[in-house]
Amino acid sequence: CGGAKQSPINVNTAQVIFSPDLRPIQLSGYSLPANKQLKLKNNGHTVVLDLPESLALTGGYAQQYRAAQLHLHWGSPSGPGSEHTINGRRFAAEIHVVHYNTKYDSFTEAMVHPDGLAVLGAFLEVGHGENQYYHEILKHLLEIQEVGQETWVPGFNIAGLLPANLKLYFHYNGSLTTPPCYQTVKWTIFNQTMLLSHHQMSMLVSTLRSPDDELLQNNYRPVQNLHGRRVLASFQTTPSVKHSPG
Repeated sequence: CGGAKQSPINVNTAQVIFSPDLRPIQLSGYSLPANKQLKLKNNGHTVVLDLPESLALTGGYAQQYRAAQLHLHWGSPSGPGSEHTINGRRFAAEIHVVHYNTKYDSFTEAMVHPDGLAVLGAFLEVGHGENQYYHEILKHLLEIQEVGQETWVPGFNIAGLLPANLKLYFHYNGSLTTPPCYQTVKWTIFNQTMLLSHHQMSMLVSTLRSPDDELLQNNYRPVQNLHGRRVLASFQTTPSVKHSPG
């Protein structure tokens, strides 16, 4: 997992570059009927929800990407566990929705190509009240406590797991954050965070077990060196110095 374009990274908002070319992310087919069953699995290092290929990114990226799966990264009751950090701040948890370029036949084929993958990332924080969308996943965690266990989750609106505002985000080229760490991911990190209740967050960090039969916690990778990569923002992160007339 060496290489000069590894993920996650720390986003230093003083150094990001505003790019007016970054269009709002558009999701298609994300609202699934309850009779569409989705597989939820404990794979030993995270919880994975398989997504049907009918979910797609239709805006914000130059090419079309279809969904493959989503998974989460978290900390422990004593500390946060997001993978990306903003100005050195780590959030409680992070969701990754993984997509692959439709010009390839499968996720496996796409993930070795430079333009193969697109991942949407959002930070999770503790707030007031239950998050109804995350509840659709979290309520099933007890069924998949052991490594390799799977269960079925009725379809719901997957878009509810992501921020309402899909216009504000950071964008950079990076990698998968677990082996084989292929440097083929176009990352989108949303600026708006998602709120879960305290109870929901503790369910996330204290339910699943790891291959050595301990609680699966702190399943995030440390931030990696930028090695000169540019991080773009779809919005102005600092006040512009230029004053318009009047």
